[in-house]
Amino acid sequence: MRKRSDSGILMLLFAFAVMFFAVTANYFHIAEKQEYVAAASERSELTITSAEPRGTIYDRNMCPLVNAETEYRAVVVPSAVDRETAASCALDRGQFMLRFDKGEPFAFDCKGDTESSAGLTVFEVPRRYGREQLAQHVIGYISDGVGVDGIERAYESILHDENAADSVTYQTDGFGRVLIGEGKTVTESGIERSGVVLTIDRDIQRICEEEGSGIGKGAVVCADVKTGDILAMASFPSYSAENVEEAVSDESCPMINRCLYSYSVGSIFKLVTACEALNEGMGGYIYDCGGSIDADGQIFNCHLLSGHGIQSMSVAMKNSCNTYFISLSRMLDIAAYRGLAYSLRFGRENYLCSGITGSAGVLPTVRQLEIPAELANFSFGQGRLTATPLQITQLVCTIANNGKIPVLRLIRGLTLDGDSISGKKNPQLSQVMSEDSAESLREMMIYAIEDNPNANARAKYVSVGAKTSTAQTGRCDSDGEELCNAWITGFFPADEPQYALTVMIEDGGYGNETAAPIFSAVADRVTREVE
Repeated sequence: MRKRSDSGILMLLFAFAVMFFAVTANYFHIAEKQEYVAAASERSELTITSAEPRGTIYDRNMCPLVNAETEYRAVVVPSAVDRETAASCALDRGQFMLRFDKGEPFAFDCKGDTESSAGLTVFEVPRRYGREQLAQHVIGYISDGVGVDGIERAYESILHDENAADSVTYQTDGFGRVLIGEGKTVTESGIERSGVVLTIDRDIQRICEEEGSGIGKGAVVCADVKTGDILAMASFPSYSAENVEEAVSDESCPMINRCLYSYSVGSIFKLVTACEALNEGMGGYIYDCGGSIDADGQIFNCHLLSGHGIQSMSVAMKNSCNTYFISLSRMLDIAAYRGLAYSLRFGRENYLCSGITGSAGVLPTVRQLEIPAELANFSFGQGRLTATPLQITQLVCTIANNGKIPVLRLIRGLTLDGDSISGKKNPQLSQVMSEDSAESLREMMIYAIEDNPNANARAKYVSVGAKTSTAQTGRCDSDGEELCNAWITGFFPADEPQYALTVMIEDGGYGNETAAPIFSAVADRVTREVE
């Protein structure tokens, strides 16, 4: 009887244990389910950034130089769209599929005809650089979203706002799952409407780049003679902001802005020599060029070895006679001569904005110019003297603007809305040569083109005044021939000058042969195409 009783007790205890574990398991299941329900009921937000636009760099007429083209980006929630339908909208289908299969919302580049839906939000965003980007050396480029060169760097704080982004915000549950039925908040930054306004004229910049496209290495600069506003600043060769690594390794150094670099200038400087002679009352100086001249034992040859014969200043300027100007320079007050060059900004930097400054070049000292050979070289722009295309353009602005030299400007102001400009400043002008001297120099430059049947600077649709240079560099090519920089600078229209234009070609040979045709082409197109 006892054994039967013990067996019953054990069975009863086992039954109670089974019931206890069943109740306990059910309790934890209910608790876990309640916790799951509680977590699912918690709400949060998820923000996906589609793009981080930058402010725009505008030309003088509020035409965008960047952000001018459009592309499209979309934010997708994989759980809320059909996989194949969404993939058909992607520009990179393979990359899209890889990201889609992870199940998390993401942004991708899409086609322009993609339509938004509850799970797909499309943004029209500006493409930073155009496929044929203008003024690349002026604009500079960005890396990892930060400006590292040009205007992009100088105005980084204006063009970039780390809090400005195009994005979509979704409601999510406690497990991070997007609640499509709860709607979404779409944010467009609008920062691209604000930005920096340059003095560059997009149409003139385009003309200069197109006409100068055959230049191997060189520069074309165009400025408003009355204000000093830089209307075009083209450096060759150019580069792509989207392929900087290739540009860095290119032996032609395309990332150098040659408008800011100084070079031997040659005969263009005869304008300064003539100006000082006019200031000192020697505008009527006559000289008989025999083809060479002795400067304290050093012989200087004229480019016409047989000599130009008897010449006035205007004829010598047209013939670009070296010996005339060497002889003329001996009559001048050296300190005043050098002082005039300095007042015309030779030997001084042109600051345009942070990080964009034209080189000062080299202006010999008075003591150096007291050496006869040094003075002889200086008189026709050789020897130690170097200058930038900017400085030469500034010289022509002065001659064309009745002796008033303008401070060159690249920045016109800032804008918040892409319509109005703030921070505009008036032109800064200084009288550095008399109106009479400026008029005489203009007449010489016009005469040098109009009275010369071989002048390639003569334009079809507008009258011009100009001076060419073939500047020796002291370097030779593989055949032993000396390399020369080809220059031309001038103004147009001749009767009422509006534009100053300079073309410089490194190792370009004769200015009249290589630089002058570009000058005339630009002058014609600006006259006909720019209002």
